[in-house]
Amino acid sequence: MAWIEGKQKLKREYKDINQLLQTKEGYLDENEAKILLYKFLRENPSFATELFTGVKLFPFQHMAIKAMMESDYFLGIWSRGMSKSFSTAIFALLDAIMNQGVQIGILSKSFRQSKMIFKKIEDISKSPKATFFSQCITRTSKMNDEWVMEIGQSSIRALPLGDGEKLRGFRFQRMIIDELLLMPEKIFNEVIMPFLSVVDNPTERQEVYDLETMLIERGEMKEEDRKKWPNNKIIGLSSASYKFEYLYKLYQQYENLIINENKQDGAHRTIMHFSYDCAPEQLYDQNLISQSKATMSDSQFDREFNAVFTDDSSGYFKVSKMAACTIADGEGQSVEVKGHKDDEYILSFDPSWSESESSDDFAMMLIKINKDQKKGTVVHSYALSGANLKVHIKYMAYLLTHFNIVAVVGDYNGGVQFMNSCNESTIFKDKNLKLETIEAELDKIADYEKNLRRLRNQYNKSSKKFVFLRKPSSQWIRMANESLQSAFDRKKILFAGAAMNDDYNIQRKYRIGVKDLKFLRNDGNEGSSEGARMIDLVEHQKDMMDLVKVQCALVQITTSAQGTQSFDLPPNLRKQKGADKARKDSYSALVLGNWMMNVFYDMEASGDMEAQQTFTPMFIS
Repeated sequence: MAWIEGKQKLKREYKDINQLLQTKEGYLDENEAKILLYKFLRENPSFATELFTGVKLFPFQHMAIKAMMESDYFLGIWSRGMSKSFSTAIFALLDAIMNQGVQIGILSKSFRQSKMIFKKIEDISKSPKATFFSQCITRTSKMNDEWVMEIGQSSIRALPLGDGEKLRGFRFQRMIIDELLLMPEKIFNEVIMPFLSVVDNPTERQEVYDLETMLIERGEMKEEDRKKWPNNKIIGLSSASYKFEYLYKLYQQYENLIINENKQDGAHRTIMHFSYDCAPEQLYDQNLISQSKATMSDSQFDREFNAVFTDDSSGYFKVSKMAACTIADGEGQSVEVKGHKDDEYILSFDPSWSESESSDDFAMMLIKINKDQKKGTVVHSYALSGANLKVHIKYMAYLLTHFNIVAVVGDYNGGVQFMNSCNESTIFKDKNLKLETIEAELDKIADYEKNLRRLRNQYNKSSKKFVFLRKPSSQWIRMANESLQSAFDRKKILFAGAAMNDDYNIQRKYRIGVKDLKFLRNDGNEGSSEGARMIDLVEHQKDMMDLVKVQCALVQITTSAQGTQSFDLPPNLRKQKGADKARKDSYSALVLGNWMMNVFYDMEASGDMEAQQTFTPMFIS
């Protein structure tokens, strides 16, 4: 472990309280005793935590919480499983207790994640050893889009990140951001950062300052006893990322300002960079570490456990290329949970029949097509294991009834059975849905145009005769993957950004019967209100965009002795078992969807060509 102090001057609120206490002799009056106790607790977070909650902190947690209290900007790059959320929860409750009146906001990549930190605080308060802390809580409120815990005059508030505008309406002195690597750069710079430059109650502060100055001049008060107003803080925690992502740029900015004497701006910054081997051995299951080393790529293990920023991925599809194809949040097409009636979508699916949580995902994906530019944008994705067939059929019906789908493509292996199951289900019959398949031989280059026209003649959108079940031959697998790689190179396939601002507010208020849909394997909010689940669904779609890219980045190409190419997960990942194993089903759905998109464009063009070839001009007198 390395320690670099930097060139910043720490603005300590108090002198060393432990040294001060050693100078005290005899009895203290009650008021002085209270003040000294407060200062002691403020300077000793481990003692304070155990007193209030019964929790004993590890040394690294003590260091982190102490740094959060002392810094204006705190950035923690920590290994997976190193109690990021728990440590942040402890800081929040201590800060709320000991800085009365402070307003703390908790944000993360999703409202579900923000609520997880909030729940940790709740769980701590319910411990039999947390009597003092539980007595401090005056009110708890849980609404669809806002959870609040009041601790005296302080509050801890968990909010959805997607509603960037709503954040502007709060006056937080603390912004806690979990999974900072997934925080959109636009929101961080335009919404989060301005919090540090705004102080609450400036008039009141000036009045108090003037009164204190008068008392000091009269000798009735000491300078060090002035009221300590809480400083605004940003607390960000994350695992490491790729070097081309925004988090690494932010990390470099912090580092430069910490160590460069010529760039000091008066703010105090702290970076705490913890790999898994900085933590006590009892915090980690060593078998997990060994297994992760054996099953993860070196770069993935470096990011997630060694907390090391890495360069591009080593797989067939480069992460940097996919990042360039990702629309910035709030700056273009966003994810969708309901389509616009004039827009057109291609639906692809890769079925799985197992109900085991350790099985492959049942994956579905929607690509919004752009006929003018001959490109498409992934706007919606579904990937679920451990669910029965009815769950998948219900989700398919939801997509068909809420999006203007013009073509469906699926893996032939399992696709025939799934189509039959859909058509025979009461779910489809109640909604008057029936899907029909079309067939054509599209692998022979010489006959491609002719077969496209045959495909077009079979195609009928109004009767939903637009399902193509693709048989995955080795030739096609190679061609389809090369096509997807080319699409990334030429930005013909894009990934939608997160729903933001007005778009976010519109989408989360859609009435689509979301309570009847299952979209998370471990959904702890199934009993939540329609409004709360809509927030989860909208935010979940951004997670799904990330999942698709992660799976693509894992895919490697191998060539057999006979020259046959295969595209698959690395051998060590294929050996994984359990619910959280690596999968590639969303990648497969994307390969299918991209291929079908190109076929669809070619099919329409073939129809135009045919019309031109058979049209005979004539004069009308």
